[in-house]
Amino acid sequence: MERVNARLAVLSAHLEVSDPMPAAIKPWCTSSAGAPHGSLMGNLTIVDERTGKKYQVPVSEDGTVKSIDLKKITTGKDDKGLKLYDPGYLNTAPVRSSISYIDGDEGILRYRGYPIEELAENCTFLEVAYLLIYGNLPSQRQLADLEFEVSQHSAVPQGLLDIIQSMPQDAHPSGAFVSAAAMSALSLFYPDANPSHMGQDIYKSKQVRDKQIFRILGQAPTIAANAFLRTSGKPPVLPSSNFSYAENVLYMLDSMGDKSYKPNPRLARVLDIIFILHAEHEMNCSTAAARHLASSGVDVYAAISGAVGALYGPLHGGATDAVSKMLSEIGTVENIPDFFQCVKNKKRRLSGFGHRVYKNYDPRAKVVKKLAYEVFSIVGKDPLIEVAVALEKAALSDEYFVKRKLYPNVDFYSGLVFRAMGIPPQFIAVPRMAGYLAHWLESLDNPDTKIMRPQQVYTGVWLRHYAPVN
Repeated sequence: MERVNARLAVLSAHLEVSDPMPAAIKPWCTSSAGAPHGSLMGNLTIVDERTGKKYQVPVSEDGTVKSIDLKKITTGKDDKGLKLYDPGYLNTAPVRSSISYIDGDEGILRYRGYPIEELAENCTFLEVAYLLIYGNLPSQRQLADLEFEVSQHSAVPQGLLDIIQSMPQDAHPSGAFVSAAAMSALSLFYPDANPSHMGQDIYKSKQVRDKQIFRILGQAPTIAANAFLRTSGKPPVLPSSNFSYAENVLYMLDSMGDKSYKPNPRLARVLDIIFILHAEHEMNCSTAAARHLASSGVDVYAAISGAVGALYGPLHGGATDAVSKMLSEIGTVENIPDFFQCVKNKKRRLSGFGHRVYKNYDPRAKVVKKLAYEVFSIVGKDPLIEVAVALEKAALSDEYFVKRKLYPNVDFYSGLVFRAMGIPPQFIAVPRMAGYLAHWLESLDNPDTKIMRPQQVYTGVWLRHYAPVN
């Protein structure tokens, strides 16, 4: 813990940056009291004007109704009942979860009740991983045990390294991580984690669960780093027991196998914070994929591999890379007005602004902006930061974007930070393991968990009979 506290102190001394958030969009302050509302329990009365019938639908204390209760609303015996049509799940909650909370209108993100800003300032990534997975912040002993177990499980099987080395050198780093070197491949090396092989009850054992958690947290950075090294034409590098979690990432990426190499502790702390910010984000696309797969009883590696596959998409985790490309294409501050005009004319996309859930300033973006200045003070200033700051300022004062509530999200500055540190943006898949594992555990223990099987609304031909086609 002394080493952790020293790194925290070093970074704190270098994060004196002006607040980028206009006063009008600052997050509201809340107390530590419970939910922002009392019980919402009651009944919803629905009158079906098609039939004149009246229905009572129970509303739970958290303000939800069970969609299955709407199935009783029919027009007759040939009507199968009312369905909720919700493309993209804009207002459908398939699970109840206690892992994270987002209030997009107020710009709030909390892990297990803790504001993300406080965790980023005071914790290490593995502390936050423990919080997300097990429900509470660890004691010093619990943290030391987790650090030891993760370190002990950080070396990947040689067979998996061989798979990585067999990949085309020009493969995309994300594709390399998702496919041949994906977490699903680990299930081949750890059959003791496969419910189909060992029986569906294996995950009832805390010891079995914990072993998979240690393996995934430990080996994800090693797999991601070596997949990137392969696509960069560099030799594989294994982690060192001498370094912290974030330090090991930098060591594997930058050391070229030189065992005397020591990562910059300030850069390691920056990476640690970025990992905290990206560790969990409620039921986003990739987390939903993890829970969807886990509901079938598949092994944890397959479930998490599917999640990483979803994260690969340019509308999800790939957005970080898109921001860097956009800023490079803009090039200079003088080109921003023309770029904005293209955005307004639907000819270009403003990457790093707006979010499915945030209609306010993403609380993570404020932290990452400070981190960008910290990184530039170490490795040198990226000229694109001037473009980014000017773009943000212009967008927040432009009625077109303000009206649409397009505020910077975490991807906006993350791309510049990763670029400056020489880390592929796809590395956000590594910290996501903590959130995926937390949801995996929660789904195992939730008595309401059922195999995911969304309904559809059939729009095809109603009936036709076979006849040979001439």
